[in-house]
Amino acid sequence: MTNLQAIGVSCYHCGLPVPSGSEFYAAILGQRRRMCCHGCQAVAESIVDNGLEDYYQHRTELPQTAEELVPEELRQLELYDHPEVQKSFVHDESGDLLEASLILEGITCAACIWLNERHLQQLNGVVSASINYSSHRARVRWDDSKIRLSQILAEIRRLGYHAHPFSAQQQEAVREQRRRQDFRGLAIAGLSAAQVMMVAVAFYAGPEQGLEPATEQLLRWFSLVITVPAMIYSAWPFYQAAWRSIVNRRVGMDVPISLGLITGFIGSVWVTFQGQGTVYYDTLTMLIFFLLATRYLERHAREKSVEAAENLHRLIPPMATRLDANQQPQIVPLHALQAGDTLLVKPGEAIAGDGVVIQGQSQVDEALLTGESRPVAKLPGAYVYAGSVNYESPLQVRVTGLGEQTVIAGIARLLDRAQAEKPRLARIADHVAMYFTSILLVAVVLIGAAWWWIAPERCFEIVLSVLVVSCPCALSLAAPAAFAAAGSHLVGRGVLLTRGHALETLARVTHVVFDKTGTLTMGRPRITATIPYHGYQAGTVLRIAASLEQASEHPLARSFMDMVPAGERAGGVDIRNHPGKGISGEVDGERYFIGNMALNPQLAYPEVAGVEPGSSVVWLSNAQQVVAAFVLADTMRPGVIELIDQLKSRNITVSILSGDTASSVQHFASIAGIGDWRAALTPEGKLTALREMQQRGEVVAMVGDGINDAPVLAGAQVSFAMGSGTQMARASGDIVLLGENLLEIDHAITTGRFTVSIVRQNFTWALVYNALALPFAAAGLIAPWMAAIGMSVSSLIVILNALRLR
Repeated sequence: MTNLQAIGVSCYHCGLPVPSGSEFYAAILGQRRRMCCHGCQAVAESIVDNGLEDYYQHRTELPQTAEELVPEELRQLELYDHPEVQKSFVHDESGDLLEASLILEGITCAACIWLNERHLQQLNGVVSASINYSSHRARVRWDDSKIRLSQILAEIRRLGYHAHPFSAQQQEAVREQRRRQDFRGLAIAGLSAAQVMMVAVAFYAGPEQGLEPATEQLLRWFSLVITVPAMIYSAWPFYQAAWRSIVNRRVGMDVPISLGLITGFIGSVWVTFQGQGTVYYDTLTMLIFFLLATRYLERHAREKSVEAAENLHRLIPPMATRLDANQQPQIVPLHALQAGDTLLVKPGEAIAGDGVVIQGQSQVDEALLTGESRPVAKLPGAYVYAGSVNYESPLQVRVTGLGEQTVIAGIARLLDRAQAEKPRLARIADHVAMYFTSILLVAVVLIGAAWWWIAPERCFEIVLSVLVVSCPCALSLAAPAAFAAAGSHLVGRGVLLTRGHALETLARVTHVVFDKTGTLTMGRPRITATIPYHGYQAGTVLRIAASLEQASEHPLARSFMDMVPAGERAGGVDIRNHPGKGISGEVDGERYFIGNMALNPQLAYPEVAGVEPGSSVVWLSNAQQVVAAFVLADTMRPGVIELIDQLKSRNITVSILSGDTASSVQHFASIAGIGDWRAALTPEGKLTALREMQQRGEVVAMVGDGINDAPVLAGAQVSFAMGSGTQMARASGDIVLLGENLLEIDHAITTGRFTVSIVRQNFTWALVYNALALPFAAAGLIAPWMAAIGMSVSSLIVILNALRLR
């Protein structure tokens, strides 16, 4: 036995004897502890660094096995580093760059958001961290080669918060728990206020109505006992938020509320012990009740604004039917699916992942994704999206995207980004509220000093009234409540706000610029005429053309494949692509050419009569002669003409910037009634034209859908991206139209103007109320109970006015 063993020195972590000469230590619970080896030292330091130091306080016995040396909580965090576990909530952007969707528990105020975001962004390897105050959802992007997700979760835990992967069901459970907790606080405050108010009637009656001093003192003690639950339990969130504001050197509106409550309570307790004077238990309990009721309504309004995004997540079923190698159906959990699996989707079932229909024909409901109420027909080759519901017949779907790789997840990420970004008006309101609160606290000191000199007996009452009546709750709620209600309304119509500034910028729009192809038009040319020659039948030439085009990625190829089912097409042989001209290949033993005249220039091409401007002619030929001509034309989206008329009626200028030919653009512009158009523009040319408009003082809204529209979408003050467009366009757009209804553009502009109007009304009311109430309270004309009612009613008016947007 070594000397150290003889004197009983054991490892603080594992309990085994510390060998002679061992110099391993770890700082635990404020003391330097001995360790038996480097391994125990490393684990102990990891426990401390990850904020799990309480493990040592709460353990009842030393670990008996090697596995027990690491706390279960720490091992659970490390599970989140496993790729299979991350599949359902982590989005792989590129290489080691990952993005996770998390829920944060313990968030009570904006200071909590600020603290978590600031701490995470300082970690080496964390690229960005944004937290949505409405939904308490966090989006964290990090470099997995520098920091692990378990380390990020542990850092959040060290701050006193709890983070776990986002789940719509779990989020609802957390919200329901918080809702019950809020309701308990509200109920306790309401019961306290009701009982204290009944007792206060006797105080108001006074000695004139026979109230004896002994009875009055007894009622003071009774009121104190009833007030304590409200002051300690119901008002606890105010104290927490105020303390965090002070610690983070941010003067929030909970600071004057807490000061008023604590000051009023201490003063009332002092009077109770002295046995004479006025107590304010009725005012305090009433203030707590009204404040909690107002915040309960405000939180309900905020939660409604994020319901649409969470409803999207709830659409995805937890189980799916997968076909195995023998085409036998197997019911498997969602996390067991992989890209490339084949799903059997029965009528009435929701689709578990994005994919392509490989067998079957049916109607699919995509209303919650696109805002379109009518089901969409799905044939083999059509794309389907996770969360959409199959209506009529079974479909076999090959999975292309799951979890965070689905369209639904992309929409949710855009929503999170929009809700995490504060509009300019909301930021102004926050700054004004912060400065107003600071000025209020200074004014309270000055007013208190003045009344102490004028009438000391009234000083306490007036200071309490000023603190309560002037709390800038209504001012802080003026913008967020309105923007949340408007965002919720627009998402329900298939209009997705992806930037925080979008609504207030829409209100100032003076010029709307459209791309043509895929925006004003469907972007999917259709065959409007088939003209066969030399005895060929229309069905035959369509079949030959589709057999060749099925090997092409040209946008026009889809037009032919839509006309001929996959089972009727022949297998093309020796298919060759001729860039800028078309393709050629053998069908049924004969070589054919399909494209423009330059593909087979030695032939004589007939004149095609009646081709409207904007249409294209595609020629099918063999080595000897022209076999057929196909006339293709893009069709205008429904509602374009009505949209242009509505925009013009609002004195908004309308233009087209397109990369298409002048004849095609002019044709569609004349139909739509748009006089200002430019054609054959490169992406740089579009951006230059946009800059010219902006230099003239125009506030431009750009509407586009393609990759070439991404620069101009990003360059406009506000932009709409078509939901059917490219991923790059959607990422560049401030607003995404999930459906095909262009009339929603006009509705969004109208909503933006109405929202800004509501915010201005709320600002005006809040400022006028505070400007009027403060002098009256300072003059001693407003009693504390009147101040409590006035402040709460002011906040309630702001919330109800904002809810008009829904």
